[in-house]
Amino acid sequence: MIRESWIVFRRQLRMSLRNPVWLLVGVLQPVLYLILFAPLLKPLIAQFGADDAYRFIVPGLVVQLSLFGAFLAGFGLLAEWRDGVVEAERVTPAARTALLVGRLGRDLLQLLVQALFLVGLGYALGMRAPVHGVIVGIGLAMLIGGACATASNALALTTRDEDKLAPVINLLSMPVLLLSGILLPLTLGPTWLRTLGEFLPGSHVVNAVRASFEGAYASGRFLSGALWTMGLFVLALWWGTRAFRRENV
Repeated sequence: MIRESWIVFRRQLRMSLRNPVWLLVGVLQPVLYLILFAPLLKPLIAQFGADDAYRFIVPGLVVQLSLFGAFLAGFGLLAEWRDGVVEAERVTPAARTALLVGRLGRDLLQLLVQALFLVGLGYALGMRAPVHGVIVGIGLAMLIGGACATASNALALTTRDEDKLAPVINLLSMPVLLLSGILLPLTLGPTWLRTLGEFLPGSHVVNAVRASFEGAYASGRFLSGALWTMGLFVLALWWGTRAFRRENV
């Protein structure tokens, strides 16, 4: 399966390199937030126990990049399905899991390049964060991004229609953006909003990545978010694999 996954990965990577502008488009919105929004946080940063506006917002933007960039993966898969690419892959002896893993590898590599660019810009603007913590944080962000990309592919194979997939993605994305504390901490909101955010895994993931950027690996924020992240990745991988195997029926 490793060889088959590598073949799918190389093909997907070649397709991405033919149009590298999407790498820049995907990172453009987080970069604008970093440049235009982070300076507004500096007068407020002490109110929620932080001392570095960039160390607070960069982890959130890395998670945002992983979530929303990965959610678009299903649209690319739908285009391939409509062009007959998925059907052509199905008639080969390649394992159905390899069809998913190869695409997931391309998505994770793309997320890694974008996240490194965003973090590098954060350092250039004055972020103070330990390198080992940044590496761990990017790793967590890639896991949640991989979970979202896999779920997006599974949804695409289930709906088989962009007009159906887009509302589902928007419905999932909006609560994550508003209730995960990506831009502002939920501690600034009323009690009911904080309680609601606690029920969503997005807030735990964001807190874990922020804790890793601080080097606080032993904190409850990091451990809880890391467990959520790994659990969601395993669940999404199971769902995506099942969706690709169902294509063979």
